[in-house]
Amino acid sequence: MKEKCNCLVAQSGGPTAAINASLAGVIKRATESKKFDTIYGSINGIQGVLQQKIISLNETFSNNMEAIETLKTSPAMYLGSCRYKLPPIEINPMQYDFIFETFRRMNIHAFFYIGGNDSMDTVDKLSKYAKLINYDISIIGIPKTIDNDLCETDHTPGFGSAAKYVATTMLEIAHDTYIYDIKSVTIVEIMGRNAGWLTAASALARNSYSNSPHLIYLPERAFSTYNFINDVNKLLEHKKNVIVAVSEGIKDESGKYLSATNSIADEFGHAQLSGTGKYLEHLIKNTIGCKVRSIELNVLQRSAMHISSLTDINESFSLGEYAVEAAEQGLSACMLTITRTSNDPYTIKIDTTPIDKVANAEKSVPLEWINTAGNDVTPEIIDYMRPLIEGEPTIKYKNGIPDYLSIKHLLEPK
Repeated sequence: MKEKCNCLVAQSGGPTAAINASLAGVIKRATESKKFDTIYGSINGIQGVLQQKIISLNETFSNNMEAIETLKTSPAMYLGSCRYKLPPIEINPMQYDFIFETFRRMNIHAFFYIGGNDSMDTVDKLSKYAKLINYDISIIGIPKTIDNDLCETDHTPGFGSAAKYVATTMLEIAHDTYIYDIKSVTIVEIMGRNAGWLTAASALARNSYSNSPHLIYLPERAFSTYNFINDVNKLLEHKKNVIVAVSEGIKDESGKYLSATNSIADEFGHAQLSGTGKYLEHLIKNTIGCKVRSIELNVLQRSAMHISSLTDINESFSLGEYAVEAAEQGLSACMLTITRTSNDPYTIKIDTTPIDKVANAEKSVPLEWINTAGNDVTPEIIDYMRPLIEGEPTIKYKNGIPDYLSIKHLLEPK
């Protein structure tokens, strides 16, 4: 890397409560670095580079720890996002030429991309092109995703806060449900296309007086409507209220999503899912006939900063700082990872892994962490998740609501 240069950071994919903490970590460490002059931010991910929507972050954040701390506890994505898949290099080399010409012109020799599975595909492709043209740049992926499905890392930033939201909401749903002296079934649909980590987190709601959710179904096991109806019926024999947690991506024995719509898949080929809870609601209504309702947590579980995990926020911030240190050391074509060194007390180590081990791969819940009936999780996954939801960050409030960092730059017409 050049002795003195600039760096660029961008965010991509779905939002989380913790992704801005990683951005804050990058900004803080880069402003302290003797290698970087200007810290640039690309609006709307890699598309911002292609569209030349790049801003200087120095003006807002240099020597302004208050702004950095507010960014650290602001939800979603300060720089905006995109879901754009770069074409293979041989299909459209002109796009890559344009991106790297921008890097040359702006003297950018470190690029940090904060995102999930699909974002790591971008890191992988850009790293290969940089090597192909012999351009001196560190390209580093900083992980995030509420789905917790990135390989090579113990867990992903964003998951802990989303898990805390899911568990808290499940407990509050239980309190709401138990007040009625009638038979009822409540079905809670939770995000997770192919990995059930977030749905499994609903088990963290269980306590000494409530074992809700009573049934948990993850996409890692084939879903049988016949078994589901039997599971619910058996519980209703001795319970007034049955609460079910179900992943949006559960599939039947043939591998077909229960809720796949007829809409076109996204740019990464993922099926667009919705309606799993509603489907099961109608199934119970038409077979068992008791009071039943379905609740879809939808986007609410992604960026709920007001119930976020301090552990998650702090780890995300540390990853951002470490990314800059890795770039200073000349590392590239890699993603940062978290290794759990102890569960009690909970400790971690931050490291890196080659990006080609992560891009386009997906980590599922181990089958041994799902019970043999396929309708619950085992204690091992509870032990794994519990440290990730600990602690609550301090959030500034104004006029009774959170006072987050302004995202006016995302709202202004271009």
